[in-house]
Amino acid sequence: MSRPDLGSLRDVRALLARHGLTPDKRYGQNFLVDRAALRAVADAADPPPGAHVLEVGPGLGALTAELAARDLHVLALELDGRLLPALAEVVGDAANVEVRRADAVAFDHATMPQGAYLIANLPYQVATAVLGNALASGRYARIAVLVQREVAERIVADPGDAQFGAFSLVCRHYADAVIVRDVAPGAFLPPPKVTSSILRLDPRPGVGPDPTTFAWVRAGFRHRRKTLRKNLTAAGVDGAALDAALASEALDPRVRAEALDLATWRRLAARLGPPPGGPDDPALRDA
Repeated sequence: MSRPDLGSLRDVRALLARHGLTPDKRYGQNFLVDRAALRAVADAADPPPGAHVLEVGPGLGALTAELAARDLHVLALELDGRLLPALAEVVGDAANVEVRRADAVAFDHATMPQGAYLIANLPYQVATAVLGNALASGRYARIAVLVQREVAERIVADPGDAQFGAFSLVCRHYADAVIVRDVAPGAFLPPPKVTSSILRLDPRPGVGPDPTTFAWVRAGFRHRRKTLRKNLTAAGVDGAALDAALASEALDPRVRAEALDLATWRRLAARLGPPPGGPDDPALRDA
């Protein structure tokens, strides 16, 4: 039997039928079946031949096969065990691919070689958790992922933008990010109800976690409709010390967290010191 062409809807449907499969909403399964989009995700990362790649949620293996054909060493993490036989049919004979049944949210990125690449069509419900953990690990030379457009816009948002939030700041701390292109719902089977985007992140070498700053960030964004002062005093900050810190940055006491850039947050954190609840890991899921 020849290898199925996963850029062909007919072949994808036939593969699903052979293995008795249907996409499972619990795993956010929307299989990418557009050849141009497949190539665009891989091109956005542009890894050199022989590079090590982590792929999260390979699904039926369309992107996996594309990466394998580029002479890359691919570790593909798939949580849904039902898909493993179909993946074996698609990439099982590729010596440069390892498929592992695993939860990507719990994956230890430190086990990847330094300078590896993360390339994936990320399941929507785990996208921010996977990206936060991957960035905090410092293992990746580049990350190129297909995510919900809303997630991509949140990551590249600037202070004052409606989408700007704590996770925008986490990503900006670790990397430069750009939206490469959008991908329409029709590129997937089944089509999602939203547009997706190919997002590229270029991590900054040597940047480690800043738990104190991001503990303050999370406290500041706890209730978006409240002022920064109200959020931080509710977290236990002394009002007089906070007023002095805000005044040092020439910030209006009515300012909200989404108006502050990363440099301002760092200066406030340095002035305020450790938060009352103690510093947190900036890669936590709720960042």
